[in-house]
Formats: sequence, C-alpha cells, structure tokens
Amino acid sequence: MTPLVEIRGLRAYFGEDGRVVKAIDGVDLTVREREVVGLVGESGSGKTTVANCLLRILPPTGRIVSGVILFKGEDLLSLSERQMQHGIRGKEISMIFQDPMVALNPLFTAGEQVTSVLRLHQRMRGRRARAEAIQLFRRVGLSDPERRFRCYPHELSGGMIQRVTIAMAMSCHPSLVIADEPTTALDVTIASQILREFEELIRVIGVSVLWITHDLGIVRRICDYVNVMYAGTLLEHGTVDEIFRRPLHPYTESLLGCCPARHIPKTRIPVIPGELSSAVTDGCRFAPRCPRRRSHCMTGEVALRAVVPEHSVRCGDSIGDTESERPREACQR
Repeated sequence: MTPLVEIRGLRAYFGEDGRVVKAIDGVDLTVREREVVGLVGESGSGKTTVANCLLRILPPTGRIVSGVILFKGEDLLSLSERQMQHGIRGKEISMIFQDPMVALNPLFTAGEQVTSVLRLHQRMRGRRARAEAIQLFRRVGLSDPERRFRCYPHELSGGMIQRVTIAMAMSCHPSLVIADEPTTALDVTIASQILREFEELIRVIGVSVLWITHDLGIVRRICDYVNVMYAGTLLEHGTVDEIFRRPLHPYTESLLGCCPARHIPKTRIPVIPGELSSAVTDGCRFAPRCPRRRSHCMTGEVALRAVVPEHSVRCGDSIGDTESERPREACQR
C-alpha cells in the first residue's frame, strides 16, 4: 500500500533559559492510504508533539532539529508558511484536538466556523457553504443541524462540540486526519457514539487517520497498526493483532497489563512503577522502570529492529525471544 506520510529520524526539542528538552528524539512513523494508525503511550511521551510537527504548529519555544516529513512524497519541512496554511493545514491534513471545549472560537457560531474553512479551502460562498455545513453536521450525527448551525459554542454540549470539530476536520475531504484523543473529555456514552460515527466516516470517506490515544480499547477497535511511544522514542511498532497477541517490549506488556477490561471486578489493577520523568538519555528510555532490565540496558544505543514482518521493537532483551508466544487477552472497549 502506498505511503501517505513518512516520518524519518524526526527530532524536535524545546528550549528556554538554556534548558533543552528532547520531546521527540528520533521517531520513524508511516501512515499508508486508507489506514488507521494508532500512536499510544503515557501523557508526556511526545505523541501530540509528533502531530504538531506534522502540521508545523510547534509553539515558539519548540523547533524541529532534524528529520524528514514526507507527505505524498513532498517534504513538509521545505514548504513555506503560506504553502502550509493554504495548501496543507485543513485542506490535506486536518486535526481534531483533544479538548473539544477549547477547540472552537467562542465569538463565532458553529456554522460560521465551519463555513470559514469551506470558504478558505473550497471557495464556497453564501447558501452553498451553509448547505454544505448543515449536511456535514447531519453526517456526524448532530441533532437538528439547522439550529446547531446558529449556535455559539457555549450553547452546545461537549459531545455536540466534538461533532462540530469532526465536521470541520472532514469538511475539505482531507487525505489525513489527526485525531488527538478526541474522546478523552467526553463521558463514556457520548464517547462511544462519537467513535461509532467516526468509524462510519472512515468507512465512507476512506480517509487515513493518525489516532493519538492512551486508550488501548480504542486502538484494538479502530486501528490497523499501532506505534508505542515512550519519552520521545518509538519502542514498538506492528499490526494491532500482532501487538496485542505478542507484545515484545516490557513497556507494551505493562500497558496491556494495566487495561481494566482484563481484570476481575474488585481486584487490584497493576500499575507501572516509577514516572516518565525518570527516563534516561542513554540506553533504553524505559530501563529505569523496566522489570526485566539488565546492566547493558542503561548504556549504548538501542535500535528499532524488525523481528518479523510488520513487527519491530526497540529492546535487546525481547529480540532474542522471537519464537516465544506471549498471548494476551484482547482489551475490549
């Protein structure tokens, strides 16, 4: 399948007052056409920073130090800001942000905010733009779309706002949608509805999706591939079936072990000891928290190596154990 996005050797640092934080430190990631690729890991792992690098919307204290970001064969890092604004952001690559309550401008109605995107990228005006926005609202499951078109964000619930942001993201029929934990701020019932409607949109439109989340149940349900991220690096990559059936990195195993769906009610759910801030710069980033660490894990470069086709891991201890099966129960949502 043709690669839509290829990220190679991406490094992004944040620095202020002489301090440097390596938020992204050598990430390789691929999204092919009509694929849903998951990016999982704890908060602070660098997942959203990868998305921000893709759209080149890092804050002033951040900068892309090195790497290549190819989109349809074109290096996004070589484009001007005007080219990104008018030809890529919103038109070819759109993003659904994590918190729906701050995703919309409170000074404009929901309809105005969607039609502004249609005017900029689709050259739609007047009644045509209004009709298209209302049709998008109907497609994402927004009740009484004509009325919601005239509503300000404070007049909408969190679930409604998230539907508006999804409609905005889909309005220009982008090739890639980045969904940054779009169900995190919603209650379980609304989140399930949003996810179901998103699955239908993916099926109908055929868009590629980079789904950023810490919810393994969503990954199991919606994704084709999954990348496990920790402290700015990718520790494991593979198909969803392969990762859930045979996780090779201790961090991936630990994440699956923390899934509540795998435990009997009223029993203690295991946690990963330690904190992300304890990550080291040499050796395996997860070594300080790893239950299987050895002396060599704390020093030297650990490369991401293919174990079998469509399954790679950054762990010297796990690579030698490729024949062992470590079956895992599926983490169902």
